[in-house]
Amino acid sequence: MTEFSSARTPPGMRLYAIGDVHGRRDCLSDVLARIDADLSARPAADHRIILLGDYVDRGPDSAGVLEDLIARQTQDKRVVCLRGNHDDAFHLFLEEGRHDVADFWLTWGGVETLASYGVVVEEDARYLGHAPIRRAALANVPRTHRDFLRKLPLAARYGDYFFCHAGVRPGVPLDQQDPEDLMWVRGVFLDSVEDFGVVVVHGHTPNPFGPEVRPNRIGVDTEAWATGRLTCLVLDGAEKGVLRPDGLGALSGA
Repeated sequence: MTEFSSARTPPGMRLYAIGDVHGRRDCLSDVLARIDADLSARPAADHRIILLGDYVDRGPDSAGVLEDLIARQTQDKRVVCLRGNHDDAFHLFLEEGRHDVADFWLTWGGVETLASYGVVVEEDARYLGHAPIRRAALANVPRTHRDFLRKLPLAARYGDYFFCHAGVRPGVPLDQQDPEDLMWVRGVFLDSVEDFGVVVVHGHTPNPFGPEVRPNRIGVDTEAWATGRLTCLVLDGAEKGVLRPDGLGALSGA
């Protein structure tokens, strides 16, 4: 059985897992600076910085968030950016012009994302058709951002930890999970007490009061776009913590 109390990272590897950013470039910059300071103060033989998706929508600077993540990944291949449902919706809107996706995306944060690229969507514009909005988006979203969104992986595993945006479907092997579940699942995953063979580290379901720890999962979406609190989980061997403004703090277990 693998659960929170016994989970381990690969030997010599420290893992930093960052929750849903949602356009808060300021919060992301702060957390990355904290990670750099932690690595400087406590060097690790190896590390990964894993972002759990939903970089865009709701917050004020989705374009800036993507620009910073692209720059960071270019400099350091140990930065792993996973695909969230909002990132996927933005990608599908840009590349396929899906009307069903556009309705969801524009309602749940896409307007704010487009504004960060200088595309202003008037209150009633979306009801006049999505094609003009998409044309404006394609003219303003850099190709590097579109390529970044297109290439985002769905999941990653390190040691006893499995990282994805939303969670997994109980009873389905990890290597057979439906991409839609990895980006969207909630109830059956959140309510499950199943031993997944790993501890699932996820975002997607916000808890503004702090990380949610269960024996089989750790949720780290603390609704940064509204609260200004972007959680960074730190996993190092058997140790589990949270990187706070004043340093590394304890993560209470399930």
